[in-house]
Amino acid sequence: MTIGASHLFIGGSKLLNSSSITQYLQLVLEDMATNEAKKKPNAKGGGGGGKKKEVKKETGLSLSFKKDENFGEWYSQVVVSAEMIEYYDISGCYIIRPWAWKIWKLMKEFFEKEIENMEIEDCSFPLFVSPAALQRETDHIEGFAPEVAWVTKSGESDLEIPIAIRPTSETVMYPYFPKWIRGHRDLPLKLNQWNNVVRWEFSNPTPFIRSREFHWQEGHTAFATKEEADVEVLQILELYRRIYEEYLAIPVVKGKKSEMEKFAGGLYTTSVEAFIPNTGRGIQGATSHCLGQNFANMFDIKFEDEKGNKRMVWQNSWGYSTRTIGVMVMVHGDDKGLVVPPKVASSQVIVVPVPYKDADTQAILDACSDAVKTLTEAGLRAKADLRDNYSPGWKYSHWEMKGVPLRIEIGPKDLANNQVRAVRRDNFKKVDIPMANLAEQVKDLMDDIQKSLFDSAKEKRDACIEKVATWDQFIEALGKKKMILAPWCDEEEVEKDVKTRTKGEMGAAKTLCSPLDQPDIPSGTVCFASGKPAKKWSYWGRSY
Repeated sequence: MTIGASHLFIGGSKLLNSSSITQYLQLVLEDMATNEAKKKPNAKGGGGGGKKKEVKKETGLSLSFKKDENFGEWYSQVVVSAEMIEYYDISGCYIIRPWAWKIWKLMKEFFEKEIENMEIEDCSFPLFVSPAALQRETDHIEGFAPEVAWVTKSGESDLEIPIAIRPTSETVMYPYFPKWIRGHRDLPLKLNQWNNVVRWEFSNPTPFIRSREFHWQEGHTAFATKEEADVEVLQILELYRRIYEEYLAIPVVKGKKSEMEKFAGGLYTTSVEAFIPNTGRGIQGATSHCLGQNFANMFDIKFEDEKGNKRMVWQNSWGYSTRTIGVMVMVHGDDKGLVVPPKVASSQVIVVPVPYKDADTQAILDACSDAVKTLTEAGLRAKADLRDNYSPGWKYSHWEMKGVPLRIEIGPKDLANNQVRAVRRDNFKKVDIPMANLAEQVKDLMDDIQKSLFDSAKEKRDACIEKVATWDQFIEALGKKKMILAPWCDEEEVEKDVKTRTKGEMGAAKTLCSPLDQPDIPSGTVCFASGKPAKKWSYWGRSY
């Protein structure tokens, strides 16, 4: 096993150091030793006697760091111990394990259905892009130039012309749009692809949040009018809000990016912004861009309208990525590990047998299997942990670490009373459920857990929002790790000045977004940073 980097950081804090790696490897070796011991004959049996079954009672899974005390180390341990990622031998690249990939798959299923209803079609374009195509859009390539990875050799031979690996696909796709768009009947063109991209130049890689290779969907559409493009931008943004709020149970703000923060080469950028209370940092959750006609002009994407006139198309691009999973870990996770909202949980229910001495073990195991069958037939994702080499306590800790929303325990008393004991992962409350009402009550619990997670996250997020009017109030709120709502004159030089004046070890403050749902600006309100007349309210803060 190889670890990609000896130190990782998040928000200025170490994510994974050598001690964490050593601890993780020790756990792996302990498990290997346990499994090997089970294969060996019992010493007293002379190699042929009866085998003594070893039941593992201690989990070895408890976290060494607490979320409120060392967020970076806590996050690193959770994503590994919950079996979400494995470190790869190239720094900034990670193996996404099935437990996390299922979360991505469930979000994808929702999103695919919604964009199909919008008549958006899936496609696939190559991973590579020629320098000529990449460099045609000056602002765009300047925005991505530090992050572009290049292929320069084939075997031992140097390539005559280096080939770039896509950091995004505008310049991969748009040279071919003129071939497919001739007249107004060819519009709108609506394409989406699920792929991976590479953005190489950065420090402090963080699993899911900031990696050199990541998975996402990217939509690319072309319209005859700006009005049509504007409508789609907000339609897609609403889908992103739903992914975060309805599936991941994370509150977000829908807003518009400043000119400094918008997509390079685009007309304007909208986004959904989340906030991590423990670090006091905002995080861009997903973006929906109106590209205007800039790329159309560069790539000569024209169409003939109903009157026979040649016109440039209006374009959009939009995307969300596996970053969503990292935001979910950060917002909901606790000192016992991962907490997964039911809508995106690989397993929504884990059923654990709890046999005691002299109990009818087979009857308990059968009851567990029956419970899983009942729940599965009702459309729930459930499974039983019937392994006999782990104690019930070990299993409790294991599945708590992995964040399964609900645990069902079945022991002799439950069997006698024809019931189960259900334990919630979000608040650890216990309730006894009659077998006869199992599916119905578990479905109700799933809904309640989903809602409870969102309500709790929103309460914590809202407690971190501070409305300010002056620079002194802004600095005080920034020092308290707040998400700051402030009146702003909407001038780029003022935004640059705020970044300069707040630059420090924790990073500079910047605009997160200007909320689409704008509060009223009373007459005479001035910008908190410049004293000039305020034009809008904007959220500010440090960010990932």
